[in-house]
Amino acid sequence: MKFLYFGAAGTALIALTACAPSTAPAGGGADEKTGTLRVWLFDEPNRAPKDKVINEAIKEFTAAHAEVKVEVSYVPTTPARHEKFKGAFNDPASSPDVAEYGNTDLAEYAAAGGFADLTADLKGQDMTPELLQSAAVDGKQYGLPWFIGVRALYYRTDVFDELGLKPPTSIGELTETARTIRKKKPDLYGMAVGGENTFGALPFVWDAGGDITSLDSAESRKGVKAYTDLLTDEICPPQACVSLTGGKTVELFAGGKAAMGIGGNFNRSAMDAGAAAGKYAVVPLPGSAKGSIAPAFAGGNNLGVMKNVQHRTLAVDFVKLLGSKAYQIKMYEAMGNLPTLTAAREEIAAKDAFLKPFLDTVAKGTKFVPIDPAWVKIDNGKVIPTMLQKIATGQATVDEATTEAATAVKAAFGQS
Repeated sequence: MKFLYFGAAGTALIALTACAPSTAPAGGGADEKTGTLRVWLFDEPNRAPKDKVINEAIKEFTAAHAEVKVEVSYVPTTPARHEKFKGAFNDPASSPDVAEYGNTDLAEYAAAGGFADLTADLKGQDMTPELLQSAAVDGKQYGLPWFIGVRALYYRTDVFDELGLKPPTSIGELTETARTIRKKKPDLYGMAVGGENTFGALPFVWDAGGDITSLDSAESRKGVKAYTDLLTDEICPPQACVSLTGGKTVELFAGGKAAMGIGGNFNRSAMDAGAAAGKYAVVPLPGSAKGSIAPAFAGGNNLGVMKNVQHRTLAVDFVKLLGSKAYQIKMYEAMGNLPTLTAAREEIAAKDAFLKPFLDTVAKGTKFVPIDPAWVKIDNGKVIPTMLQKIATGQATVDEATTEAATAVKAAFGQS
């Protein structure tokens, strides 16, 4: 679906559908001040709230830029997006001016030379250096971090109250609490755990001192075991849970089928639309030490300007508008996207207590995947899910599965 907005009169006109991108002027980058600004944004399961915010931004943008049109195309977030972006990198005619992309895709896209260096354009942004780094490679800024997503532990308050349980404050307590719930209420999973939930498993690895690049270390193995100990008949039966993604575990919890689950601040609307609505609370995902918080993955999306941009100044202006405090807050209100700008986060946190466990998690320190094209190979190859699934189903021991996974990771990095 494409949306074409005509800005000479400062109003949005009509939505046009198409399957292929329209043709942009050939070249390798230009700075035209009129014409059509082409934008790629990620599609969403429930896109209507996002559309509303984007429409407001476009109306404001075109009112300030005479003789400018803004054409928005929505890109599916499936693995096929990589080929679509690569095609745009190599063909100026199919390239947008502005694109939203996942921060885990950054290294691959930067290595391909697909995005413009915005270091000079984005100086003075009101965000932490760590967040800025999620859109940077080798000291060059390839985009504006638009929002971050942080996961924490959702739990059913009604179930905990009924059984006289307290929110777990360590991984050990988490495991025992999940077993207790499953035993006393066999119609519920003690905790929704996914064998394909990479970003649910990684906090356990990081908390133990391990990392993606050293999955066969003693520390990583300890974290992997802590996570796969949850994929058991006593908590979340492997036959039902081993193929679950992070999204599917959220659906289980939201649907009232699990007493606990790892979910993001961005999953709030899903929780409130399901059977768990009004019967849940959130705490930081605990680490192994009592009272500690496990490091969370700081996922999120960036707004970048393509190297083949035809309207560079307009593109940068549009990125700054969508990434401004006002529109980050609008996107939070519409989609639950946690702002990257410090002032925006502080403003919404003061109004919404729901955010506290997520912000506490951020404050304790977050982690990120390797900023290297190898990560895409690791992720697309399902190296970590395969490791988790083999352990949960008894096809391999922790040592065997982590050794195999570590070998695959080294191969992705071109190491022997």
